[in-house]
Amino acid sequence: MFTDKRRTGDTGIRRVVLAQAALIPAGVLVGSLAVDFETGIAVGYGVLVALAVSLVLWRRERQAMRHPEWDQHRLFRLFIVTGAERLAVLVALLAVGMAILRLSPLPQLLGLLGAQLAWLTAARR
Repeated sequence: MFTDKRRTGDTGIRRVVLAQAALIPAGVLVGSLAVDFETGIAVGYGVLVALAVSLVLWRRERQAMRHPEWDQHRLFRLFIVTGAERLAVLVALLAVGMAILRLSPLPQLLGLLGAQLAWLTAARR
């Protein structure tokens, strides 16, 4: 869950967050050009959901890095809590997008899936 720092002080999770943030306008543009503007907004919202989930992980990673004295039990508990938080954020934001904002589910999930491919940028290094 927690990656080591690279020479630049950049972690894999931070690279994923930056890649997902850069994908938001690209997703809106591709969805808008492919179908219509409403679809573009749904794709962009899906990418935004993936970004929010990754931000939860990044925040917890930074918290753990600030506390090198934490033992393995405390870090494991943080790992479990972070997983539950990420799932709650994912379900809540997808529910808001589908039920309240009335965005189309398929483009929203395609945007989410496309943004999750940003994890390949972290695995590349």
